[in-house]
Amino acid sequence: MSQAIRVLLIENQALTRIGIKSVFAEADDIELVAEADNASDGLRLFGELKPNVTMLSLKLPDSCAIDDLDNYFEVNPKAKIIVLAEHAGDSEISRALKKGVLGYICKDVRPADLVEAVRTVNRGKKYIPAEIAGILSEHVGREELTPTEATVLRMIVGGMSNKEIGFALDVTENTVKTHVRNIFGKIGVSDRTSAATLAIKRGLVRIDL
Repeated sequence: MSQAIRVLLIENQALTRIGIKSVFAEADDIELVAEADNASDGLRLFGELKPNVTMLSLKLPDSCAIDDLDNYFEVNPKAKIIVLAEHAGDSEISRALKKGVLGYICKDVRPADLVEAVRTVNRGKKYIPAEIAGILSEHVGREELTPTEATVLRMIVGGMSNKEIGFALDVTENTVKTHVRNIFGKIGVSDRTSAATLAIKRGLVRIDL
């Protein structure tokens, strides 16, 4: 029998960890070698255990997982990572894939698909479910927000006015208005409420609950 696929699970929700553990217990070729419920322990275990596949949640309390992906690839440039997401936001998916993850699945994934994701990624292949691939295809070719526009959008979601945003960024209110117009054009909305709603839905802005 071939050696089992060694998996590290980094996920802060206990029920999710229990569910994934029970799925893997039924798979003869997958071994859950360790679990972590926070980013710092997860990264430490990643370096110590050198798992074949790492499953990483996007909703860790001490991390913005997509930004922190760089830390894992610094430890192992060939890391095989599957992102665990609450929902499929195309911006989050795109950013994660660009950083080098091989898999992106939502937490409501079927057990059989979860096992297949681990097996596929372990072979060095990408695993993107059809529904997530469809979401990505809807937004192919759309212009990305600049870092400043992303910051302004985050502030809009936070309920800040143009004047408040200008004060926070040390720019004029007219400059903020220009950024807002550009944001609206790029994401295809015409008002702040729609911008905030779409930003959350597409994963353009991270919301910590």
